[in-house]
Amino acid sequence: MAWLYLVLAGAFEIGWPLGLKLGWTEAGARPLWIGFSIACMTVSGALLLLAQRDIPMGTAYGVWTGIGAVGAFAVGVLAFGDSASAMRMISIALIVAGIVGLKLA
Repeated sequence: MAWLYLVLAGAFEIGWPLGLKLGWTEAGARPLWIGFSIACMTVSGALLLLAQRDIPMGTAYGVWTGIGAVGAFAVGVLAFGDSASAMRMISIALIVAGIVGLKLA
């Protein structure tokens, strides 16, 4: 169950940078998106707390941030047209390899 909590925490970790990205426009703040971001931070942290009861802190934190980084990268590329250069893709693949390594260790 701890790994499920951790994966869900990582998924919510993707939500807060998305909320921050959409929470500000040239017209000003968009409170619903800022609230979405805060909610994602809260849920993500709570799920990480639950996961760390059974998963070592370093492993849990590394996987949590890795899922968030890879997910935010994917959302940026797919939804916002961020660069998907070969070097960025290789770098993301290395993060994924680190996540898998932590899970297997």
